[in-house]
Amino acid sequence: MDIADFFDTFFEEAEELLADMEQHLLELDVDDPDSEQLNAIFRAAHSIKGGAGTFGLSVLQKTTHILENLLDYARKGELTLRADLVDTFLEAKDIMHEQLNAYRNEEEPDRETYERICQTLQQIALEEIGTSLEVAADTAPMTSAPAPTEEAPAEAAPVKEEAAATTAAGHLKVALINVDEKDRILLVEELEQLGDIQSQSGDDKRYEVTLSGSVSAEDIEAVMCFIIEPDQIDIQQVAGDDASASAPSPAAAPAEEKAPAEPQKAPADTKASAPDKAAAGDEPAKGKAKKASAESSSIRVSVDKVDQIINLVGELIITQSMLDQTVSDLDDQSIGNSSLQNGMSLLQRNARDLQESVMSIRMIPMEFVFSRFPRVVRDTAGKLGKEIELVTEGKSTELDKSLVERITDPLTHLVRNSLDHGIEMPDVRESIGKPRTGKLTLSARHQGGNILIEVRDDGAGLDRDRLLAKARDNGLNVSDTMTDEDVFQLIFAPGFSTANEVTDVSGRGVGMDVVKRNIQGMGGRVEIQSKKGEGTITSIVLPLTLAILDGMSIKVGSETFILPLSTVLESLQPDKDDMYAMAGDDVVLKVRDEYLPVIAIHEVLDVEDAITDPTKSIAVIVQGEGRRYAMLVDELIGQQQVVVKNLEDNYRKVPGISAATILGDGSVALILDISGLHRLNRAKKEAGKPANTQTMSFYKESEPS
Repeated sequence: MDIADFFDTFFEEAEELLADMEQHLLELDVDDPDSEQLNAIFRAAHSIKGGAGTFGLSVLQKTTHILENLLDYARKGELTLRADLVDTFLEAKDIMHEQLNAYRNEEEPDRETYERICQTLQQIALEEIGTSLEVAADTAPMTSAPAPTEEAPAEAAPVKEEAAATTAAGHLKVALINVDEKDRILLVEELEQLGDIQSQSGDDKRYEVTLSGSVSAEDIEAVMCFIIEPDQIDIQQVAGDDASASAPSPAAAPAEEKAPAEPQKAPADTKASAPDKAAAGDEPAKGKAKKASAESSSIRVSVDKVDQIINLVGELIITQSMLDQTVSDLDDQSIGNSSLQNGMSLLQRNARDLQESVMSIRMIPMEFVFSRFPRVVRDTAGKLGKEIELVTEGKSTELDKSLVERITDPLTHLVRNSLDHGIEMPDVRESIGKPRTGKLTLSARHQGGNILIEVRDDGAGLDRDRLLAKARDNGLNVSDTMTDEDVFQLIFAPGFSTANEVTDVSGRGVGMDVVKRNIQGMGGRVEIQSKKGEGTITSIVLPLTLAILDGMSIKVGSETFILPLSTVLESLQPDKDDMYAMAGDDVVLKVRDEYLPVIAIHEVLDVEDAITDPTKSIAVIVQGEGRRYAMLVDELIGQQQVVVKNLEDNYRKVPGISAATILGDGSVALILDISGLHRLNRAKKEAGKPANTQTMSFYKESEPS
């Protein structure tokens, strides 16, 4: 995969974040600012800063970092907002947009504008808060550094000294281990941009490249880790045969020296990737050829257009189901027509193929998400003084583009949380018999109609007693009898944090509640498993797409409902001897020594003419938010793929219902929300609604042992 693809993704996301920031700033009421809006503005700046740092866009990163710090004071109430301050924030946003466009066009952002806005923001901090804002340091060698100024003359000096030290020490031998030919060619091209290649040889098992120049081993590894794993890189320092051969080439020279030497060079004479500008040298043809090849094999289409096609295909599937139902009715009346039946079978097959093809357009490999984390883990671990090994699994697993974009921020919060709170300091790990280097694993795999994304660490695990104590301090309603699962879910409560002090990594008590809310908004759930001293597994379960759903059609009374097939485990005929009445009208069903809460759908949703005798009903065992339930239904109709229609957009939010669909006969069927039904069932009982006495008479009065 060409690394330029990742830049395109960042540029698109940054454009959207800047647009959101502007909208929130324009809508902000300075006399009574909305905290959610301030948090949204802050998160947008934070996300842009992180991406800019990852790709080495230093000017954009520094500008955004200063603005982010000022926004943090505003959202904490330490900076009183005024109209003129909002105007300054909007000006900063415009300058960030100009910087983004400069990098997109392979140019350097305007230095004078950058210095002016930074000075303005610093002045606001000094006058309004009485403090100076922190400025982010350069995070990557992948773009040219800013020219030295009177305010920061010392910034360039250490870079030159480090380069000289590297040059004097000799060459670097970079070994690529178990890298296929396609990736190897790409990596060698990237190495050409970092220094002068003296020699190269080897095979797919081990390919060695000898490099001279001012680049360090850490810089090479930072670039390579976007394409291959850290354990596929071996970098060693070797003595140079000639000191002059190790001198930095013009292509690798610092930007502050190169800019005066080539003021007449046009931006067009650079390679296609912005971060490679400083090292492009005199090889524009190769970059242009690669870019032209990529353009000839792909086409950029607006997501709105793709969504419109998906919606029309969904309508086509509904129409096909209606026709299929009509043909089935004709066949039942013995007016069968073989040509009509064959035509319908062909239409059904083609419609399904069309649907799958259109849906695949929006599917993106998880590699686009996982590729962002080597640098995140490296930088965060460095700030925390920890040694971390990142392992990724299932990078080829595909997910809908809309979900990929929305899962990145929640996943980043979970990764930073594991690094900060989960994995111990190296000395602590060593003292308890663990390796000094902690292990963080990101994995993705398909699970039925869902995708399962896991963040696993081998750290200290969650401390149940500490979580309960912190919850009580925060005024949360907790008890010692809570299950471990319920206790672990406390970390997602708003404002909940176990950090001893606030850092730039964690401790503010924001983020984890947003993580859970965002994941639930995508139709997913988040689960936590942890064992003290051994580590924590945070699992995110998401549907592959929000447009199509594999469902189980069920009948309750005269109503037809859809259960998401991914939640259905099994179905069985309840036995009277296995059902027990509990205190508070609760009912449980014993299934293989496990007692499952019973949810009678006809009672929860007030469906008339339904079967009330549980022994004549069917118990469908389902799972939601990590818990299992037994749902009583009248009949199982069958499995089918349905087109999901958002109920909130077309009607309103209904408790216990997640969405709706249109069946083959044209009728509307509601898609049930498992966890929502359980909460609705509990709410009705707590409200004192009398239980169905006819149904309750079938249950045993004794409680299970």
